[in-house]
Amino acid sequence: MSDLFDATTIITIVIAVFILLRLRSVLGQRTGHQPPPVPRQPERDNTQPEPENGNVVSLPSRGVAGEGANPAHAAINSYAEPGTKLNSGLMDIASKDPSFEPESFLSGAKMAYEMIVTAFADGDRKALKNLLSKEVYEGFAEALDEREKRGETVRSTFVGIEKSDIRGAAVAGNEAQVTVQFISQIISSTHDSNGEVIDGDPDQVAEVNDVWTFARSLKSRDPNWKLIATESDE
Repeated sequence: MSDLFDATTIITIVIAVFILLRLRSVLGQRTGHQPPPVPRQPERDNTQPEPENGNVVSLPSRGVAGEGANPAHAAINSYAEPGTKLNSGLMDIASKDPSFEPESFLSGAKMAYEMIVTAFADGDRKALKNLLSKEVYEGFAEALDEREKRGETVRSTFVGIEKSDIRGAAVAGNEAQVTVQFISQIISSTHDSNGEVIDGDPDQVAEVNDVWTFARSLKSRDPNWKLIATESDE
């Protein structure tokens, strides 16, 4: 009985360590309600084949070239159709960061999304600071300050992510940027100082549609990605 317990404990620890290391390698150090929208930075590139806005910097299309030199290219071509701006943007990132792979990045992004949404609902500034850029953190912190001044609290349950897709990718200067759309289900309600519900529904699952942009420096050995922009996709 004791041997069985020890084996089970060891397996559980190994799995936990693997998950934490995977998250760090993809999106950075671990941290974890609906955050305030943060304007997109001008240099971010929307890499959809037919973008909805004009703030697009065209990237050279790499097509399927170089697959033999970089195994990540095959994964990118599988994720995004060759010849599209999304494929070109992902290829540009992979050319400067051979370890980049769309599905792996997306897996880490989903974990980061849940942690950030949960931390904002809980008012956990320390957790937020590890996954947000300085500008985004300041916006989140200001929203938390205002909420606390009003004596409001948020009760939130993250149900899950229904869908997530990479919508854009680009290299802007020395920075890799990836934009992801998340469609999630959250139970959330805001309460005043008397505990009365003033927003949301504590018994209703709501669908939330967010578009977030993550970035990391390509000149740094630090593999961490941070959230640099958020918006709601109504």
